[in-house]
Amino acid sequence: MATSVRTFPVALWTPTPAPWPGGNTTAAADAKCVFNEEFKFILLPVSYGIVFVVGLPLNSWALWMFISRMRPWNATTTYMFNLAVSDTLYVLSLPTLVYYYADRNNWPFGKWLCKIVRFLFYANLYSSILFLTCISVHRYMGICHPIRSLNWVKTKHARIICVGAWLVVTICLIPNLIFVTTSSKGNSTLCHDTTKPEEFDHYVHYSSSVMALLFGVPFLVIVLCYCLMAKRLGKSSFSSPGPRMPSYKKRSIRMIIVVLTVFAICFVPFHITRTIYYTSRYFQADCRTLNIINFTYKITRPLASINSCLDPILYFMVGDKYRGRLRRGPAQRLQPVPTCDLALVSTSMDNIMGGSHTPGDTRGTGTARSRGGC
Repeated sequence: MATSVRTFPVALWTPTPAPWPGGNTTAAADAKCVFNEEFKFILLPVSYGIVFVVGLPLNSWALWMFISRMRPWNATTTYMFNLAVSDTLYVLSLPTLVYYYADRNNWPFGKWLCKIVRFLFYANLYSSILFLTCISVHRYMGICHPIRSLNWVKTKHARIICVGAWLVVTICLIPNLIFVTTSSKGNSTLCHDTTKPEEFDHYVHYSSSVMALLFGVPFLVIVLCYCLMAKRLGKSSFSSPGPRMPSYKKRSIRMIIVVLTVFAICFVPFHITRTIYYTSRYFQADCRTLNIINFTYKITRPLASINSCLDPILYFMVGDKYRGRLRRGPAQRLQPVPTCDLALVSTSMDNIMGGSHTPGDTRGTGTARSRGGC
């Protein structure tokens, strides 16, 4: 089998004294920088195919659970439902990418479907980050500001926040619909994941701004929330030692582990390698360096897609309501009872409502949760 390569003029990647887009007019400038991308025609179809096969049933099941068996929703359920919608939309676009890379960079589906598929990738990427941030802030409010959160974090507020998150992502990604396009190369049609080479400099500036806004800021917020949560949980452990860990601590620790795992596996490697890749192209790195960086960047793209399979784990590990109804099986539909995760996650509230409840205490706790409006 012939090795598939992408070729670029050396002048594009090798720094020269002449300002861009100039360059040397010597014979060296006519040489070619060879991109060996044979690996991606195996890696990407296989990885995207696995994500589709695993992610579609998981997210379809999650949507069914949210819609048919978990009403009325609380704030956390609202965020998780929107996260599942985002993952499902992206997973449904993956068969086209499986075909594209299996057919060795040949896109037969037209320019607009190319734009939509690339848009869905980034829409899922950044909406997932925003909804995970919302879930993290929600849990932080419950642990560190339990009384105040009963008035601030209600289901109606969560709905408004979700609409705002979708609007922010859509507005920020509208230029991506303009940048992404198709082009012909021999008998094949390419579906660019960035833009045409002549527009690449502009795309780098745009993409860097979006990354700072929709990845950098949320990531800092999540790290800050988890540091404050860990500090609060550590204090409560010393103030009320006991052989059994309270349920709110278990849920909070599970959430911290799952969300940080998603970021460590899916989001951080992709954004780091993409930034290095874009920077090396922008500053015209030498051909050998660019090949190495291109390989590293391409193998992190499937990692960014794996979040569609990991998010359902978050629903199961963090959402007691979700996990409880899932364990009862599809044949047993529970009577909906409004619950509020926030009422269970603070030290002070746990001392009031937790411990050794009597049946009367449990009923009183349920009433307090219902009045919380979550």
